Amino acid sequence: RTEEYVRKLEDAGVKALFVTVDAPQLGRREKDMRNKFTQQGSDVQGGEEDDGEVDRSQGATRAISSYIDPGLCWDDVPWLKSLTKMKILLKGVQCSEDAVMAYQAGLAGCVLSNHGGRQLDTCRSGIEVLPEVMDALKAAGCKKEEFSVFVDGGIRRGGDIFKAVALGASGIGVGRPVLYSLASYGEKGIVRMVHMLQDELTMVMRLSGTPTVASITHEHVITRNLADHIVPLPVDHLTQGTYMPLMPAARM
Repeated sequence: RTEEYVRKLEDAGVKALFVTVDAPQLGRREKDMRNKFTQQGSDVQGGEEDDGEVDRSQGATRAISSYIDPGLCWDDVPWLKSLTKMKILLKGVQCSEDAVMAYQAGLAGCVLSNHGGRQLDTCRSGIEVLPEVMDALKAAGCKKEEFSVFVDGGIRRGGDIFKAVALGASGIGVGRPVLYSLASYGEKGIVRMVHMLQDELTMVMRLSGTPTVASITHEHVITRNLADHIVPLPVDHLTQGTYMPLMPAARM
């Protein structure tokens, strides 16, 4: 079935194959588990549908998990490469060791991702893993043009794209903004979203003194508190510290 699907993609002109490696089963999504999944799976999943192996009692997540083979491992990489001439990248890499193994296995790249935070609780975001991955790949003798590293998760502004590129990413992935734009405004919403990110990235590059993408370097970002998970927010001292706060009527 995998071979059939890969051939279908290649015949359709797809240039690269992203293999999801962080979902041997889907996480415990409790809000989703309260719902019932009644829709039919795709034609690729017809066997499980016919055999009645799909658990529809705990939402779409548990139903989709019925289609997943949890046995995918590094031993399958040579077989996957033998199926196609497309570039193969691993999506869902969470540590530098796996990124180096992917490079040494002859793959084209990887996507650093925690699956939108919906798989393993408390796992790190892609942007947090990125610096150690780039350092490890460099130590392994990897050149940037040989192995592409992408980041997804939490990309909302052009400044987020700038930071990812500065830390070594070849590109970024955008998920929820695409869904929100498409659901609200259709194709025009997608176009508008892309233009907004382009405009913001251009502004950040100009204000940072980087006329080209190639001129964006690690020196343009501060990473010493990257792992603290603390986002500094502006404080309105005028309202909070200068003006006399309004007191509830009961205390007057």
